[in-house]
Amino acid sequence: MANPIFKGSAVAIVTPMNNDGSVNYEEYGKLIEFQINNGTDAIVACGTTGESATLTKEEHCEVIRYTIEKVNKRVPVIAGTGSNDTVFAAELSKEAEDFGADAILSVTPYYNKTSQAGLVRHYTYIADRINIPMILYNVPSRTGCNIKPETYAQLAKHPNIQATKEANGDLSALVRTMALCGDQLDVYSGEDSQAFSITAMGGLGVISVFANVCPRECHDMMALALKGNFKESFAMQKYYIELMDMLFSDVNPIPVKAAMNLLGFQCGPCRLPLAPMSEQGFEALRVCLKKYGIIQ
Repeated sequence: MANPIFKGSAVAIVTPMNNDGSVNYEEYGKLIEFQINNGTDAIVACGTTGESATLTKEEHCEVIRYTIEKVNKRVPVIAGTGSNDTVFAAELSKEAEDFGADAILSVTPYYNKTSQAGLVRHYTYIADRINIPMILYNVPSRTGCNIKPETYAQLAKHPNIQATKEANGDLSALVRTMALCGDQLDVYSGEDSQAFSITAMGGLGVISVFANVCPRECHDMMALALKGNFKESFAMQKYYIELMDMLFSDVNPIPVKAAMNLLGFQCGPCRLPLAPMSEQGFEALRVCLKKYGIIQ
C-alpha cells in the first residue's frame, strides 16, 4: 500500500481496571503516555489484549473515544471493532470512525465461525459502511476460523481492506497470501514470536502484546528489520523470546496485565472468565521480568 496505516510496532494495549471492575481511565492515560514516550508507532485499543470481549458496548465506545482524544494524533489509533455479529461489527466500526479512529481491527467471526464465502460477505459488509482502512485479524486459535490465502486475495480487492494482522502461525500460507495479494494487502505479525520473521518477509511490523512491557525494545526491533538490519533485529527477537513466551504462559491478557502491575502500573485484574495466574506462574513471571532488568 502506498500509505500504510503504520510501520513498526503497534501496542495491543491493555485496559486497566479498578478493583470494582470498572475501567480505570486515569491509569489508562498513563499507559498511553508510557507507550508514546517510548516510541510505539501506533496504539490498538479494545483488541483481545484490551479485553474487548467483556467490555459493554458503552465501555467499548468510551475506551476508543478516550484513546483517540488522549493520543491526539501523535500516533495512529486503531480501534478493535470485530464481532461475530456482522451488523454489530459494522455499527461499532462506524462509531469508531466517527470518533476519529485512523483504522479498525476486525477479528474473524468466533463461535459461529462461518465459511470462506461467509468471510468475504462479512468483511465486505463492514468495509462498505466505513471510510477508513480495515485491518483483518486472523487468529484461528481463538476463533476457530481461518482466512485462506485465496480469500485474502478476494478481500484485498476492496479499497477499504488494507491490511491483515496474521496470527495463524502458518508462514507457508502467509507466503502464498503475499504472492496472491501483492501490494494490495499490507501484512502485520499478530504474534510477537514471529514479528521478525514476518517483517523480514515483507511485512510492515507487529501488533504486539510484548510492547506493553517493552515498547522501546519492540519499536527498535521492528525499526531495525524495516531498515534491512536483519542480523541486529533477529538478535533482539532471540534475546527477548523467553519474555515473549512468558507473556503467553497463561491466557492473554492475564500475564501481561500481571506484568504491568509488577512494573508499577495499576492495571488491576482481568474480568471473568479470566482468572488470576497461579502463584507458581506469577512467580515465574516475576523472575523473568527481573532477569531482563525490567523490575528490581
